[in-house]
Amino acid sequence: MPFSIAHPVHSELIIKKSRFIGCVQPVRGRPHAQEIVDALRAEHSAATHVCWALLAGSDGAANDDGEPSGTAGRPMLNVLRHQDLQNVLATVVRYYGGVKLGAGGLVRAYTDAVAQALLAAEKLPVQSFSELGCRFAYPHEGLVRRLAADAGAEILEVRHASDVHLLLRVNDRERAALRAGISSATQGQARFDADPAPG
Repeated sequence: MPFSIAHPVHSELIIKKSRFIGCVQPVRGRPHAQEIVDALRAEHSAATHVCWALLAGSDGAANDDGEPSGTAGRPMLNVLRHQDLQNVLATVVRYYGGVKLGAGGLVRAYTDAVAQALLAAEKLPVQSFSELGCRFAYPHEGLVRRLAADAGAEILEVRHASDVHLLLRVNDRERAALRAGISSATQGQARFDADPAPG
């Protein structure tokens, strides 16, 4: 089961006078991750490197930011994959201390900076959501809304025409039970939209 993390967590390592500031944090996707990396570059404008790795859905990416190829971003990404994380950005800001670490030393430093931060991270199971659309007669609206609220579903859209159409965003674990509950509450009269792709 994939996990995300609840809050940003930081680490700091000093290795042969170089300072490595690591952070792992939850993200909504690649654009959100890029905003965070850009903000880090601005905040640490004197840093030698701002390396990062991202796992978000099927989107995995890594950036060495000028370190020798494969010595920073890829090892950081491997740590995230090994921990079965999703929707997580790992960043490491390096201030060069004047002593070269070599390729092996860099891989260890970037790996350790991310792994140290993850030791303090609160992991949460990744929850998946999808949309559920249903139509029913007006007298059932209050009951269907209560069932949706009890299932933790979010009402995305309501249309009133010859009947009521609700578009809900529901946790996939609650979806089947909510659908069955709506069918039961409307004596089987509710009609459901074709199931859309998860989102």
